[in-house]
Amino acid sequence: MIGRAQAMFFQHIARVRRRIYEILEQAMPDDRVSRYVHAALVVLTIGSVGSVVFESVPDYAQNYGGVFLTIELVTVAAFSIEYVLRLWIAPIHPPYRRLPLARVMFRHLFSLPALIDLLTILPFYLALVTPADLRALIVFRIFRFLKLARYSPGIRSLYEAIVNERRALMACIVILVALILVSASLMHLIEHDAQPTKFGTIPDAMWWAVVTLTTVGYGDVVPITPLGKMVAGLISILGLGMLALPVGIIATSFAEVIHRRDFVVTWGIVSRVPLFRDLDADDVAQVMRFLRSHTAVPGEIVVRRGELGHSMYFIASGQIELDRPKHAPVVIGEGDFFGELAVVKPTRRTTTARALVRTDLLMLDATDLRVLMAERPELGRRVEEASRQGVASMADDSASEQEIGGKA
Repeated sequence: MIGRAQAMFFQHIARVRRRIYEILEQAMPDDRVSRYVHAALVVLTIGSVGSVVFESVPDYAQNYGGVFLTIELVTVAAFSIEYVLRLWIAPIHPPYRRLPLARVMFRHLFSLPALIDLLTILPFYLALVTPADLRALIVFRIFRFLKLARYSPGIRSLYEAIVNERRALMACIVILVALILVSASLMHLIEHDAQPTKFGTIPDAMWWAVVTLTTVGYGDVVPITPLGKMVAGLISILGLGMLALPVGIIATSFAEVIHRRDFVVTWGIVSRVPLFRDLDADDVAQVMRFLRSHTAVPGEIVVRRGELGHSMYFIASGQIELDRPKHAPVVIGEGDFFGELAVVKPTRRTTTARALVRTDLLMLDATDLRVLMAERPELGRRVEEASRQGVASMADDSASEQEIGGKA
């Protein structure tokens, strides 16, 4: 009996750990609790950074010191709990599952996100246990802003883009350092007699080179000889190119990351539609070429009952309400699809689809699909076979041959 109770207890602990993992890591796209928790953490992060900024104003610090202290205590408590929970769930992260516990703890504690989490709470606890003046350390609270990278898909995508292009960016840095050294050396040779205090040594001239190549141009150090001005003009032009080069590299990589993620998501949606379920990856990719995007505003009727259907729709984000006669309305969301009968054969809509919130849709027109089937006869045969088998009209009996949508 005791052994069974212990087993049940450990099973319960495992379920709790799994649930916390799902919440903190947003493992389930439709998890409301996870969205609320992450929204709360984002609000706390922004509020904490804002309090640090405004607390530096003497009048605000004097009049609202209690408010700032409350924000700090709540923030530190929440971030401390998050830090401990993330440490607890580290062993069930997919990359760590086959590693020894000690190695998991080491890799997690010294990972960049964990170090940022620690940095956000460490100044508070150090201020409690040491009498030293930690005002400079307390300023590190401003780095809590970096926690937004954990909760923002856009920032994570930008970080991924930088990591992917780290070699190219490192090459840009090497080239920039080389240009700084060459520029400083040239200006030292040209200007050291005219301005010995500013260009008398190469290290002195490097300040001018850095300011010029980064196009900042403070104006505190400028060449005065004709040859020096000519060289400075050339270096200024090179500086423009040096700024554009890493920006272009990061922008291109960022666009590729976003496109790749959109492709994966869209491919997952399309490949699960019964009509296309038996297609291989290449055929699904060909279908995706003909998808068009449409954003429906709240209340917009996407399809109306009785009209002739010519497109099917995939929901990339948002919610759609399907209103059918003699049936309760059905709400479908991200990853779902509806209107698939229209791309198989001409038919009138038996369902009215209305957007409940701002909804991003991907449309596949029947004409485009027929063109694709003509271009790729093998794909056409597969789609026609799926149509003949009745896969496209799933749940035919329960829905009275209605377009009820589906889970993709």
